[in-house]
Amino acid sequence: MRFGRTLVSFIGLTVMLLSGELWLIGGLAAQKSRIAFAHLGHDNFEIYVMDADGGNRENLSNHPLHDEDPDWSPDGTKIAFVSDRNGGVYQIHVMDADGTNQIRLTDGPREKREPDWSPDGSKIAFTVYQALAHIDVIDADGANRRRFEDEASDPSWSPDGEQMAFVSWRENNAGIYVIGADGHGLEKVAPGDGHSPSFSPDGRRIAFYESHIGTRHIYVMDTDGNNRRRLTRNQGHHSHPTWSSDGKTMAYMVSKNLGFADATIHLMTADGKHLKQLSKVHAGVDYQPDFSPVGLAVSPTSKTAAIWGRLKKRASNVR
Repeated sequence: MRFGRTLVSFIGLTVMLLSGELWLIGGLAAQKSRIAFAHLGHDNFEIYVMDADGGNRENLSNHPLHDEDPDWSPDGTKIAFVSDRNGGVYQIHVMDADGTNQIRLTDGPREKREPDWSPDGSKIAFTVYQALAHIDVIDADGANRRRFEDEASDPSWSPDGEQMAFVSWRENNAGIYVIGADGHGLEKVAPGDGHSPSFSPDGRRIAFYESHIGTRHIYVMDTDGNNRRRLTRNQGHHSHPTWSSDGKTMAYMVSKNLGFADATIHLMTADGKHLKQLSKVHAGVDYQPDFSPVGLAVSPTSKTAAIWGRLKKRASNVR
């Protein structure tokens, strides 16, 4: 009987410790994901990054003029952004993920915004703002710029690179559309004043925010427009959703007013629960979040041997 009780205790403790250690591994891996965002401090906008729990804030762009609209490359080694540092017109720029090697990809008199990397990292789509905005695509090295879609903005590639979601006013009212990467198969999937569409990592859903009667809230729907659900319910204006790489959480922006003067970045699960504020109002304005597409961390499997060693040591104390 003593041996049986000891064996049961050993098994129970092992399961308990293992589940705890695995939970810890998951937590550590999640913390290594990073969020890039635009930050307004004293006089200008800068590109910052922080851990997914809001810690380790770091200024990457470090430039006296305005830098906004960050977007991670698919491998997490670069960040595209926009800056008005060249003649006062926002252009597409790219830098390494540590803020070095900042280069400009576009030029010309028109403002460029909302860069979005293709899933293979070879291209960047962006909005060109003029009387009627349109989407252009450029190679990641700045070559081969071409027109992709007229009367369109807010591009978002699907994870497989086969489609692009965007916003258009072509029917005298903003709506979210999906089109094939070859320019065919245009379909309107969300009527209304929708903005910032973002494909989920599995390609099955699109998150976006919608303005309605003076408020902004975040919604999610299937890529064909079905199963539309509102996620945010709290007071304030909620916008610019971005998915974590595992699709389990979203970062987004919250402001009390329609402007961004008091914007902060928050975190929620993909079903709209477990809200957490990541940035503070007194630290300045934080907005336009973008989750890193990869964990940017050492694989948690490297900790397996140490964990089993601790399990063995702890279990040996069971008598």
